Amino acid sequence: MSLAFLFPGQGSQSIGMGAELAEAFAAAREVFQEVDDALGQKLSKLMREGPEDELTLTENAQPALMAVSLAVIRTLEREFGVAIERAAFVAGHSLGEYSALAAAGAISLADTARLLKLRGQAMQRAVPVGAGAMASLIGPKTDVALAEEAAAAGAAVGVCVVANDNNQGNVVISGDKAAVDVAIEKAKTLGARAIPLNVSAPFHCPLMQPAADEMAEALSRATIIAPRAPLVANITARPTHDADEIRRLLVEQVTGRVRWRESMLWLTSQGGVTRFAEAGAGKVLSGMAKRIAPDAEATPLNTPADLDAFAKSL
Repeated sequence: MSLAFLFPGQGSQSIGMGAELAEAFAAAREVFQEVDDALGQKLSKLMREGPEDELTLTENAQPALMAVSLAVIRTLEREFGVAIERAAFVAGHSLGEYSALAAAGAISLADTARLLKLRGQAMQRAVPVGAGAMASLIGPKTDVALAEEAAAAGAAVGVCVVANDNNQGNVVISGDKAAVDVAIEKAKTLGARAIPLNVSAPFHCPLMQPAADEMAEALSRATIIAPRAPLVANITARPTHDADEIRRLLVEQVTGRVRWRESMLWLTSQGGVTRFAEAGAGKVLSGMAKRIAPDAEATPLNTPADLDAFAKSL
């Protein structure tokens, strides 16, 4: 059995996430306290009690989701003796890439929290609220080719690109609102359902270039070392453990496509992965894994019981 740890992205947040882990394990409480201290903010209280609209703000959701993921990983290591090196690879969806790198020791927990806070703020600053949009194209006919054709129609009136290639039947487009509206109508004529997403900014498209520039400056000052398990990167869908390449890819990721389907296919076909463990909030990536690689096992690690059962199964 070859294992990969997966780390969820924005959208998986919910009030109360991580609370059971904090109640059960000192290692989890330590992570939440370290993140609070790094940010000078009671993020753990916001995660536990809400309000939900404040937690959903990009600048809060990103470090909060990372904190839950790292609480899972540190608890596995400290309480159950499961080190990150038990995994052949790590991978994270969008902001989850930072969680993966922190879990693998490439970036310190405190630096990761601060970088994600800045990333969320920079993404929000990049485009005025309401000027951009994202939409999920879904249905059995939906693939990258269909999404690219729809995006090309939208691009006639503004920026519109494929942002997330999640899995067959689920591809996300992003860009100027008027362009995305045109792309939605085109996608419907091609046989896809189109659902506008409730997001505060158009992520993973060229409109995010100001945010990419801010992250380039911040990442140039951050200490990044080789991860203890190779990262399969969003931008390339290939593994890397080179710190300079990781720094570059994290900048490109702000405006570039999340090639999740390709990443998962590489992990199973080339990486030999037969088991995925989703470390953090929710189970979105576990569901995607089962659709992309039905022969592989996918396990969400949310609760103390999840962690216990997972550790005993290794």
